[in-house]
Amino acid sequence: MMAAEVNAHGELRQLAEDRQVTRIGESVFANGEVNAETLELVMSVLERMRKAIAPLEVAGMRAVATSAVRDARNQQEFLRRAKAALGTEVEIISGQEEARLIHHGVVAEPAFTRGRQLLIDIGGGSAEFILNQDGALHGAYSKPLGAVRLWQNFIHSDPATPLELLQLEQYIDDKIGEAVTEFGSGDIDLAIGTSASASAAVCAIKAIPRENRDAAAGARVNREDLELLYRRLAPLSLGERRKITGIGPRRAEIIVPGVALLARALTRFGVDQLVYSSAGVRDGIILDLDARGVGIARLTLTEEQRGVVEGVAQKFGVDLNRARRTARFALDLYVGLEQLHVLPPRFGRILEAAAYLRNVGHHISATKHHKHSHYIVSGVELPSFTENEQRLIAVLCRYHRKSMPVNSHAEFTSLSEADRKAVLLLIPLIRIADACGRSEEERISKLLCRYDGGTVTMELRHKRPLDLELWAIGVTLPIFRDVYHREVTLLPVTVPAHEIVDAGH
Repeated sequence: MMAAEVNAHGELRQLAEDRQVTRIGESVFANGEVNAETLELVMSVLERMRKAIAPLEVAGMRAVATSAVRDARNQQEFLRRAKAALGTEVEIISGQEEARLIHHGVVAEPAFTRGRQLLIDIGGGSAEFILNQDGALHGAYSKPLGAVRLWQNFIHSDPATPLELLQLEQYIDDKIGEAVTEFGSGDIDLAIGTSASASAAVCAIKAIPRENRDAAAGARVNREDLELLYRRLAPLSLGERRKITGIGPRRAEIIVPGVALLARALTRFGVDQLVYSSAGVRDGIILDLDARGVGIARLTLTEEQRGVVEGVAQKFGVDLNRARRTARFALDLYVGLEQLHVLPPRFGRILEAAAYLRNVGHHISATKHHKHSHYIVSGVELPSFTENEQRLIAVLCRYHRKSMPVNSHAEFTSLSEADRKAVLLLIPLIRIADACGRSEEERISKLLCRYDGGTVTMELRHKRPLDLELWAIGVTLPIFRDVYHREVTLLPVTVPAHEIVDAGH
């Protein structure tokens, strides 16, 4: 399990992670179905994962099952119980879809977007061979070469006999032959191993303790290293394999077929080096959900909510086009700075609504209009918003300009501690968004944020001069620095006319 958020640059920030070896395939490959003991173990693990995810208010979730469940006679029972335990549908995916997700996760690393590379992912029941060309997927094969499956089918002695090892190697050569013919041999720059088998092999070669296996990410080993490791492991008993640094006690059971597959694959494909990548299916799923826009709806107002706030804004004389632009800038900031504020999705909707309604107080008076906005928004009907959401929207309108909250402000101190913290993080964003829309006509077409160490760069894409906007944004930056403890660099970037987006249409 992995829960993560993806920033505007496609980078993952892990929020929660859990993994446990359940060996679903062990009973499936032996008897054709997931046995009762394994079924109970998997369900307890899924329930534990559901409880870990619950507080995160995830915007989207996808749960997948692969080779073992594809082959299980009782897959429908498994899926029914897994749905009940996890609280969401579990999808059986094909080998090709599994390969696509693995590729998607791995090539998020810039180092793997150049050259011709072979991705090798060894699961329990299948192994995926994926050709990556400059970051694009150029072919994929899924073969029944999972480490558990190979172990059960070929290794019946401890240690393995020479005949068992020979049959294992011949079977591997036969199954990968089609991929070798399709991808070619000798013209692949690098192999990328993405599985626990690859991790264990690299750790064993580099003498990296299992508890430090994250340090193996990015480590390279030669084909000769893998061949030597295979020859070293093959004659050892299980007890002897368990003593080798980098190989865990359960991984030791299936490490021989895993390393055999890696060594034979590099030989057959004519690849000299393998690098270990810790990315895999989980990373690919999250990046794929993000690419599909899953979760964006959780950050933004629903169609009904937007209709409500636009109706209120118009009722009190707000320029709707300018309000829409400010709301867009506010969301640009919210998404671009998500790694800094780390707020749940619902606060994106609160910020957007406040951006629409911040100036309704002008209907009473331009003087202290932020206070009048708080008064109006607190009392107006806002169907489709909860009472607490309306209170937060009103408070954000109150602080979109002038003073920051102090202890004498009852509208602020009456909020819960979590809501007070969220409001403090959102105030600089609504003020910067307001400054970006200072001119009557649109001048900034897009606001992008990048975070590098202690500095936030705000890229302002524009066609018309930004003198007023730059001054107005500059006025807000001391508050941003006080709240976020980060310096800010403003980067105006001139764009062609056809890239300007009119927020009013």
